[in-house]
Amino acid sequence: QVQLVESGGGLVQPGGSLRLSCAASGSIFSINAMGWYRQAPGKQRELVASITSGSSTNYADSVKGRFTISRDNAKNTVYLQMNSLKPEDTAVYYCNADIVASGSYYSSRYWGQGTQVTVSS
Repeated sequence: QVQLVESGGGLVQPGGSLRLSCAASGSIFSINAMGWYRQAPGKQRELVASITSGSSTNYADSVKGRFTISRDNAKNTVYLQMNSLKPEDTAVYYCNADIVASGSYYSSRYWGQGTQVTVSS
């Protein structure tokens, strides 16, 4: 059984910062790409940032220069540092990871439960 547990969401004023964490646990053989998605009310879920096992990163244009994704492979954890937050960043943020479970020959995508980020004065 593999699960992703997120933490770090909350309420922040415009211009503020938050750091999200997502830890993978369970019977894990290896983790490929990890990433963060977000979904605002009435909108589709969108990719915010992703990072490969070799730490190559990719960002949505809307967050470039403000958000930084990183990972700690020893802890099976991915982070999202969010700076200069804007009201339009308000959404539920979901962690995603492509994981090969122990005893498996292929990878599967796993999702966290989501954490609310609200940017408001």
